[in-house]
Amino acid sequence: MGDTPKSMEDLVMPKKIVPLTDIKVKATKPSTKPLKLFDGGGLFLLVTPTGGKLWRLKYRFGGTEKLLTLGTYPQTTLTEARQRRTDARSLLDKGIDPTATKKAQKAAETEESETFEVIAREWHNRHSSNWAPSHADKIIRRLELYIFPWIGDKPVRSITPPELLACLRRLEDKGTLDTAHRAKQNCGQVFRYAIATGRADRDPTPDLRGALPPYQKQHYAAITDPEQVGALLRAIDGYRGVFPTVCALKLAPLFFLRPGELRQAEWAEFDLDQAEWNVPVERLKLRTTEKIRRKGEFHLVPLSRQAVSILQDLHALTGSGRYVFPSTRTATRPMSNNTVNAALRRLGYDTKTEMTGHGFRAMARTILDEVLHVRPEIIEHQLAHAVRDPLGRAYNRTTHLPERRKMMQEWANYLDQLREGKADKIVPIRRAVGAR
Repeated sequence: MGDTPKSMEDLVMPKKIVPLTDIKVKATKPSTKPLKLFDGGGLFLLVTPTGGKLWRLKYRFGGTEKLLTLGTYPQTTLTEARQRRTDARSLLDKGIDPTATKKAQKAAETEESETFEVIAREWHNRHSSNWAPSHADKIIRRLELYIFPWIGDKPVRSITPPELLACLRRLEDKGTLDTAHRAKQNCGQVFRYAIATGRADRDPTPDLRGALPPYQKQHYAAITDPEQVGALLRAIDGYRGVFPTVCALKLAPLFFLRPGELRQAEWAEFDLDQAEWNVPVERLKLRTTEKIRRKGEFHLVPLSRQAVSILQDLHALTGSGRYVFPSTRTATRPMSNNTVNAALRRLGYDTKTEMTGHGFRAMARTILDEVLHVRPEIIEHQLAHAVRDPLGRAYNRTTHLPERRKMMQEWANYLDQLREGKADKIVPIRRAVGAR
């Protein structure tokens, strides 16, 4: 017979646990069944049949046995697991359930990851590839300046209409009502994205209907009187700025495009032999749905002889780079948004009341329609507007192309005559491109 206990105390004495070592933890291999390696104080390492090594803490709270996850080996070392055991025991000594504490911390971290700024940046990253770079930059900059400082760190679910309105009121008080309305629109897009991704229940922006005064859109300043156009063209010819800026000023009246579309022009988009410029549709100012539908397409700009000549001269200077109009600081970026407007101001034109870079579009549209009597659909199509035929079908890039080629050449000829001061001797060009 074996040895017998000397007393009843020997029968109930707990088995002594030998603390784990780093060597033992690292060397233990998985078996066909889960294996537990105890370290004392309720801490043990669970080695799963698949090779996982998981730190666990067994404890009792409120009369119930519980299990707390402390991490995974080797990401959580033996020393770190013991410290977490000590922290949990400290909470127990204070009558606090460590499992409940961990759940609360996790909820707080989840709430932090669902703040307005986090979701707004996620929304922007997902959609910005469908926008023109300048448009994408404006949106995120608007949010960074006027929205994030006030509600960016708030959980998106908790933001109330009055909190959002307070942000917009700051813009209204500064006199930038247009920006306030645009910021409200962007916030609505973020809230709807949060709803779609299950992180918000409603969009508070509809509750602000009527809270902001309506914004009356201001038209871009533009010269539309033929004689004044002639004076502007002569002033441009006398401009003494850097050569790419001079060329941009001369080409702006010939292209009918927005300043952002012009300044980001790339040489790869031009075929000077065919006298064509194919502008990627992603760069145009279109609705996001329209850009997505037409992704990979181009807006065709027929080039007049005058435009080709200017571009050939410019190609000798910037043709080895990517951009037609590179920045003066680095050839890897296009010229800035303000370059053309700054040049107009140097020529003595007030860009708020007289002429702006965007005004070249209005100049062409107004004179071609009201003075030269070109058919509106030809003008609108060349302006890259969403023109549809009588059956509601959208025109494609080659619609009315022969008429548009004639219009662009005759328009360039017309500008030459204005530059020479012959506005009163010009015959309307409707015979060349069709009357209304």
